[in-house]
Amino acid sequence: MPRPIRCRQIGELPMFRSFSPDDVEADSKVTMTVDEYEVLRLLDHRGLTQEECASRMNVSRTTVTAIYESARKKTADMLVNGRRLLIVGGNYHF
Repeated sequence: MPRPIRCRQIGELPMFRSFSPDDVEADSKVTMTVDEYEVLRLLDHRGLTQEECASRMNVSRTTVTAIYESARKKTADMLVNGRRLLIVGGNYHF
């Protein structure tokens, strides 16, 4: 039986929940979870280490690494392929 998923601590919700290029098709989108957004915010915007980020989010460092890798791939897909980004859902609390 797998371990239960721990609820992730989020410092703040995103101010903007979607981003899109000027010439986007309605069905072309990438969905990012709020906890993926939070990892990007803490690591890339705030400049924290993965250890500090893990402590703030109440998860392990390896979990932060996995979330970060997923968020980076989604961000790259959005930028390279000109897709709309939606930030919704996830397993989090304040």
